[in-house]
Amino acid sequence: MTDDLATADTLPGRSRRGGRAGKRSGSSSFEQPAFRQLVNPFEPTRIVSEDELEAIHNASLTVLKDIGVEVLHDEARAIMKAHGADVREDTHRVHFDPALVLDFVAHCPSEFDVHARNPAHNLRMGGRNIIVAEMASAPNCSDVDRGRRPGNQEDFRNFVKLSQMHNIVQCQGGYPVEPVDIHAGIRHLECLRDIVTLTDKAFHIYSLGKERNLDGIEIARIARGVSREQFENEVSCFTIINTNSPLKLDIPMMEGIIQMARHGQAVIVTPFTLAGAMAPVTVAGAVVQQNAEALAALAFAQMVRKGAPVGYGGFTSNVDMRSGAPAFGTPEYMKAQLLGGQLARRYAIPYRSSNVCAANTVDAQAAYESVFSLWGCVQGGANLIKHAAGWLEGGLCCSYEKMMLDIDLLQMMAEFLTPLDLSEDALGVEAIREVGPGGHFFGSPHTQARYKTAFYAPIISDWRNYESWAQAGSPTSIDHANRLWKERLAMYEPPPMDEAIREELDAFVERRIREGGAPTDF
Repeated sequence: MTDDLATADTLPGRSRRGGRAGKRSGSSSFEQPAFRQLVNPFEPTRIVSEDELEAIHNASLTVLKDIGVEVLHDEARAIMKAHGADVREDTHRVHFDPALVLDFVAHCPSEFDVHARNPAHNLRMGGRNIIVAEMASAPNCSDVDRGRRPGNQEDFRNFVKLSQMHNIVQCQGGYPVEPVDIHAGIRHLECLRDIVTLTDKAFHIYSLGKERNLDGIEIARIARGVSREQFENEVSCFTIINTNSPLKLDIPMMEGIIQMARHGQAVIVTPFTLAGAMAPVTVAGAVVQQNAEALAALAFAQMVRKGAPVGYGGFTSNVDMRSGAPAFGTPEYMKAQLLGGQLARRYAIPYRSSNVCAANTVDAQAAYESVFSLWGCVQGGANLIKHAAGWLEGGLCCSYEKMMLDIDLLQMMAEFLTPLDLSEDALGVEAIREVGPGGHFFGSPHTQARYKTAFYAPIISDWRNYESWAQAGSPTSIDHANRLWKERLAMYEPPPMDEAIREELDAFVERRIREGGAPTDF
């Protein structure tokens, strides 16, 4: 193992991959790559030709024009009608002229900044930038010691702390696990207060009714300590809008678009289209439907506020046709990832994808399906990678050990995206001259000067030979991961927060709790 813990005083001047290392705000230090904006240096994969892409695009517009989408939100239908959509009030069906859709989608920004309460953790969404978010929305959690259990506040807080401590987890993508021991009416208040005090990174707000949106928006504003005017012109939080496939836009999701867009916060529209279940069984057909649903919601966000920050999300996969269970990390999922990314680039909108698997435990299936999913994100040009650390059981469980394994995988991805050093010294001609024929480079000055930073050093993988591995008790990757999350949690320290901001935050949350929070029926 090469993940020896170190104090701030003993850390080397530079991290393993060139960024500054040292004591980070809000946690004890251990050796890891520095927090940085990830950039994909590779051209995204074009899975279809331009003509084939246009066929998918045109098919989606035909769906919107001839079939339409069902919109359950009264105000949303009124807004659509006022902007030229064909609204059928008897059926709540809305039909969109292709030119109308494309006119509004053209107002979607191609890039925007995402502001954290700690400016050092600000991020750029769009272009070739990549943002990594922890798993979200699992009803259960698990670890080797205690097994699988329903989500609760203690585990919720632990996962949030782990996300703060690891620089590769760049923002909070939602509740890593749903804390069902907190009443649903005030859960968002307790959870968001925890998120903005236990972390200082950007975060997600659930769109589950107007009250939750407005409360989350105010908590984000208070945490940053900015005026309402400044807040509405700077993205500080985001929401995921899942269309109710097939072709339905429900009340909470549309309310989420209205509130977030009006307040200048990011809306990531992500149809959840499972081929063979909620979408046509073919990948092409499922993506046609995904694209139609996404375009309708993205155009609507621009009707609410032109230039509203948005993202195009893809979450199309297949199901096991024998059981109906969702499948992830499959070839079909990867194809949909690449196709979704190609469509997002056609519209010049930031693209969201996910690191997911269908495995029920931390095993080989979990590993290879996650690698497939993550590789689809990279090849597909994803700007936001959701569910990047901890995902298990097709999203039904957040695993401590899987989170640590995913962090290792994500750090390997980040290293793979780091451009090669091609400086004269890195080319090594003088080192080769010094060693000459038949020698070795272990003891050369060129190697000794770089032996800690020459290669990515994994936190989980064990590269020792069999004899030394067996002598150490034959620890597995799960053993390492189990040990690491406990060690790291024991080191956690909350990031600093201005006392006046903390008082304002607590006063707001406690007042809203006294008022009853948010309704629990939609």
